[in-house]
Amino acid sequence: MVREDSKQDRILHVLNRLAFGPRPGDFEHVSAIGPERYVHEQLHPETIAIPADLIERINDLHTLRMTPIALFVEYQRPVMEARKDAKAENVGGDKSALKDATKDARIEQRIVMREAVEARMMRAIEGPRQLQEVMTAFWFNHFNVFAGKGLDLIWTGAFEETAIRPHTFGKFRTLLGATAHHPAMLFYLDNWQNTAPGSPGSKGKFEGINENYARELMELHTLGVNGGYSQADVIALAHILTGWGLPKGGGGAGGGGGNRKPGGGGMARPEMAGFFPMRRMMMQRRQNPMRPPVDPSGFYFDESRHDFSSKTFLGHQIEGGGIDEGEHALDILARSPATAKHLSFKLAQYFVADDPPPALVERMAGRYLATDGEIRSVLETMFTSAEFWDPRYYGAKFKTPYEYVVSCARATGVPIRNYRPLYGTMQILGMPLYGCQTPNGYANTQDAWLNPDAMMTRLSFATALGSGNLPLENPPFEEDAAGGGATRPEPPVVPRKGGGKVNINFDPGPHGPKMTPPDPAQLAATLGDYFTPATANAVEASPTNLRAPLILGSPEFMKR
Repeated sequence: MVREDSKQDRILHVLNRLAFGPRPGDFEHVSAIGPERYVHEQLHPETIAIPADLIERINDLHTLRMTPIALFVEYQRPVMEARKDAKAENVGGDKSALKDATKDARIEQRIVMREAVEARMMRAIEGPRQLQEVMTAFWFNHFNVFAGKGLDLIWTGAFEETAIRPHTFGKFRTLLGATAHHPAMLFYLDNWQNTAPGSPGSKGKFEGINENYARELMELHTLGVNGGYSQADVIALAHILTGWGLPKGGGGAGGGGGNRKPGGGGMARPEMAGFFPMRRMMMQRRQNPMRPPVDPSGFYFDESRHDFSSKTFLGHQIEGGGIDEGEHALDILARSPATAKHLSFKLAQYFVADDPPPALVERMAGRYLATDGEIRSVLETMFTSAEFWDPRYYGAKFKTPYEYVVSCARATGVPIRNYRPLYGTMQILGMPLYGCQTPNGYANTQDAWLNPDAMMTRLSFATALGSGNLPLENPPFEEDAAGGGATRPEPPVVPRKGGGKVNINFDPGPHGPKMTPPDPAQLAATLGDYFTPATANAVEASPTNLRAPLILGSPEFMKR
């Protein structure tokens, strides 16, 4: 049954699609200015002030401001040095001893990923620039990297912060270039090893063509699986991108050139990748002034590993010209009609419906081509369309685990100091932040996330949050001490091998509520009282302490 359109429905619709659901006060704000004005505001996030306390808390996460090189020096080099010292003491042959030798350095290393996760969630839950947060999550998922693979454990946060976040509304070509140059992407999809056979730099682990990045660059990032390219184009693009990677140094231990599983291993010791810090690179540059400059991000074009022959790519003749060949290829891909259609389909699928209206996708693709890939214009075309405002699509998208957990936290408005129960719940639900091992990212359709086990976990989470039994207001680990147990070492936010979930206890335990329970009346008002009569009656008939859990676990709240 198609619901009738009303102002209240339209308000909730924009808050569920352009934001991660309403936060206390949002419904009143949009009601006062109108849904259309809210859309305009969110499309221009620079006009929306960020609360000073949120800015201060984000600024306290110092690793967000560090370059990949600085992160390597501070958080990866100690691991390497500890391993080296252990070997010098003749314990390297003992795997357990070697693990113990690097344990403290690896625990310290976890700070980087924890701060990336907390920054993402802090902004998504409390930030007023909601569409920017939605688009940051969307584009990161589109250009997915797996934080559990080697050096990406320390580089994924920087990837989102510098390659994704600043470019969410700009030209797609700029966003594409930023991801193509970032060490996190080059490492994850193995292009840092991509080397022209027979070139001067073809030595050791750099001894052949690696097609991983070239393939995903076309199949996932731009043209789409049916985008009209051939295997010959994949090979040509791989040759064009030879030499794009990281500065090559000592200590490399790489995988082969044909690994099609970038989320898996591929390197015997990923942390020993051929990468060395800025000081050594600058010294080599002083010794050889003709050496190409090194980008502060850690990107490096190694001409000694590049194929300088001419190539034919997607029907275009590309003459051998070094790094400019890759830039030319990115231009071709960004301006392709296939890219316009692929991106428009994904955007419409996320914001409108699992099976988006083809006419809308075509208009969005046309706008993309007319504006040379301006993302803001494509979004505006979608948000002002009749299809976006069609009542049949209201509440029709099933929330992913990320969207569900964040929308719960937003709706309750509880102050959060401890994010472990939130990202731990996402792990249990199969969607750990930065934890998708495959380059295609997480699905955003209902069939990927609606199943009995997941629903039971969601209901357990809703019950714990709605009744005040999640320690969100406590500093991390304080609940361990309150329970009389010893504080345990913090588990990794994103394990290297995809396992080892964060333990979350949804039971109240003997110590009573662990946080201030949300007020059910306020919660219902925040959500616009949009429940069906059946849900509203069930909430009204239940004891007061069960009303908030029933609201958060309701069928209506599972959708957006």
